[in-house]
Amino acid sequence: MQIFDTLLVHPLINILVAIYQILTYFHISNALGFSIILITVLIRFILYPFTVSQIKASQKMQNVQPHINRLKEKHKSDPKRMQQEQMALFKEHGINPAAGCLPSLIQIVILLFGFYPAIQKVINLKPKETILVINKILYFDFLKLNHAWDTNFLGLPLGKTPGELFQSIGFLIVLIPIITALLQFIQTKMTIIPPVADEVAMPKKQEPDFAKTMQSQMLYMMPVIIGVVSYQFSIGLSLYWNTYTIFGIIQQYQMQGLGGLSDWVKKLESLKSGK
Repeated sequence: MQIFDTLLVHPLINILVAIYQILTYFHISNALGFSIILITVLIRFILYPFTVSQIKASQKMQNVQPHINRLKEKHKSDPKRMQQEQMALFKEHGINPAAGCLPSLIQIVILLFGFYPAIQKVINLKPKETILVINKILYFDFLKLNHAWDTNFLGLPLGKTPGELFQSIGFLIVLIPIITALLQFIQTKMTIIPPVADEVAMPKKQEPDFAKTMQSQMLYMMPVIIGVVSYQFSIGLSLYWNTYTIFGIIQQYQMQGLGGLSDWVKKLESLKSGK
């Protein structure tokens, strides 16, 4: 769509080319791949306030979870009253249930309508087309390319998918979607906080918690889905996604520590110590 080209794709390509020109000036090899990494880090910093807001909203929801559980038990026969009490609880603690969705929505918009078409454009052009097409998009003359760039990164063509490279490289190329899925799993697991001690006081026989069931399923399903999708996505896009996820893990750790991974880490440490 023309509006996304104007608002997202072309500005991102201009920033990407600016970074590329700087790296090329300092004779850094694999400049295009490193440009993708650096622009991803830049996007992460730009979205940092939204990420902080999302994590804080998640923390607030975790703090009131014991209260929500008691409300569910108290008003299990009156869903309308339960909803009213829950909204009052959210208001009392300053929680906006929709606040955590904004960063994810922004990321999806940037990825699907901005970065994905931008990456596809810059890495899939033929060498003779690169200068002509990219230079038309650039805002300033000093950014314009005077040669076609190398679309390989550490020996891998950024425009190819792991599926396309499987026959020539072999099973090793599958490590890319596996790493992508693993990083997504780590980030998702970190956002799931272990049950609060207050929940022990709840009755043993409870109705199945739909939210918890969905959360548990998504913990394993989402990484698998993303891993499968990344097998059919270009190496360049996987480079963006994995860089974005790694920095998300770092930010999550800075604000909440290991989160849901803490129990697993403790178990590993106990196994190492022989306890």
